[in-house]
Amino acid sequence: MLKEIYIQNLAVIKEAVIPLGSRLNIFTGETGAGKSILINGINAVLGQRCTKDIVRTGCDKAVITALFTELSDEVCEKLDELGIAHDDSEITVTREISADGGSVSRINHRTASAALLKEIGSMLINIHGQHDNQILLDSEKHLQILDGFGGDDTLLNEYRETFRELQQTARKLGELKKLEQSRAERSRYLDDIISDIGELELRENEDDELEKEYETAKNSEKTIIAIKNAVNAITGEEAANDMLVSAETEIAQYTDNSEKLNVLYERLSAAEIELADIASELEALADKVELDGQRLEYLGTRLGSINKLKRKYATDCEGLVKLYDDACRESMQLESSDTEIKALAEKRDELLHRVTEQAKKLYDYRESVAKRFTERVTSELEFLNMEGVIIAVRHEKGKLTVNGMDSVEFLISANKGEEPKPISKIASGGELSRIMLALKSVIADKDSIPTMIFDEIDTGVSGKAAQKIGIKLREIGKVRQVICVTHLSQIAVMADSHLLIEKQIVGDRTETHVMQLDMDGRVAEIARIMGGDSPSGLMLDNARAEINKAMEL
Repeated sequence: MLKEIYIQNLAVIKEAVIPLGSRLNIFTGETGAGKSILINGINAVLGQRCTKDIVRTGCDKAVITALFTELSDEVCEKLDELGIAHDDSEITVTREISADGGSVSRINHRTASAALLKEIGSMLINIHGQHDNQILLDSEKHLQILDGFGGDDTLLNEYRETFRELQQTARKLGELKKLEQSRAERSRYLDDIISDIGELELRENEDDELEKEYETAKNSEKTIIAIKNAVNAITGEEAANDMLVSAETEIAQYTDNSEKLNVLYERLSAAEIELADIASELEALADKVELDGQRLEYLGTRLGSINKLKRKYATDCEGLVKLYDDACRESMQLESSDTEIKALAEKRDELLHRVTEQAKKLYDYRESVAKRFTERVTSELEFLNMEGVIIAVRHEKGKLTVNGMDSVEFLISANKGEEPKPISKIASGGELSRIMLALKSVIADKDSIPTMIFDEIDTGVSGKAAQKIGIKLREIGKVRQVICVTHLSQIAVMADSHLLIEKQIVGDRTETHVMQLDMDGRVAEIARIMGGDSPSGLMLDNARAEINKAMEL
């Protein structure tokens, strides 16, 4: 619950520490005293948008700090998820608004975004202001209210799980069907790749190997001719070998007379032998060089085919191999998509059947909830001095949505004999306030939000109706902390804790003070509300009597 609020430099509030009780807390004060500022401060720590205009004139910033205690398990789990400590099940939430327009938020002194404050705040406080009556005018919100009253989300959660699975299946099926339209064209393209490259049965880097072999084969004939010419130069007419023999013969008869000449003669003899050996090896090599015209033609043709594909697909031989492998794999996937489409279609039909059956069960459940809802709300409205008002729930079947097949709208008949009509068409402001209070009353024990704030719940009501609203707020205060701003004595007397918002002039500045009233202070304030300033003794006695009567409820 909201244990305490500290406010500094917020509009006309210079500084205030506001303690709050666990039951019904009532704020009163003269018009313009600053009651709305208090609500604005609470909204600020709940992450609502606020402007620099709320900073007290001449101050650098406004500070609002709220102390929350007795946190629910849901809030503690969320804080644990965020890594925020909550010793003794309590936290402080602070919002600083700078005069230059910036703001800083903290939870337990840890910086937090406004979005995080909203998320945590929505689990701590439920604020009902005049604008919240618009929920009653929006039929799309009525189903949410009805489910809140029902309190059991089991069927709804089961339905939503199936519905979302159906959505995902239908979405995937739709995507596959769209792909199927272009699948035939893609398949033809892949078939061309597989046909083009598959026929060649390429190996990586095969083109390099073929280029080398082709160059070798292409040069074979020239190689053979060159070898034969070399052999002929050694052994043919006027060949090198014969010349060596002649040179050897010329100097042979003189070798005995000259050691040097003998050495040269021996070298000529060795050269003759070496040339003869070279000629023999060249002839042997010429026999080994193959001249295969068919192989040469095959190599040229294959290289041409490979190079043509390389140009066509703008890649190298390795790229062609990868392109072929990828095309084969994708082609197999495309072939399997027909099977997947069929399986998804069957799954979609099964889910559609299941979700439809779940929607029917949810509809029947809501039908029973609607009956209990109308009975409870009608009873609450009668208590709130709206006898004869009939509230009904128009519950119809529609298309499947994430919330089921239900179309729900609240109807009322304000006068006996009239057919119930949409609330938005016939309810006045005062009626909306009481209808909303009735709704809040019947769902007060259905959620875990510990604090409810009512701002201007008394708009458009007075007399006995106001008294009934006060009693109802006191009843809600027995199961929830309730904070209410009012200007009616019939509501103020019901307070378990009564706080006065009062404007004072301090020096040359206006300041708003908030103080908790004791019994005498309550009597004086209730008498003021009843009869204005300077109430008579009789008015004071009446005020005390009304307070005592309320305390007995």
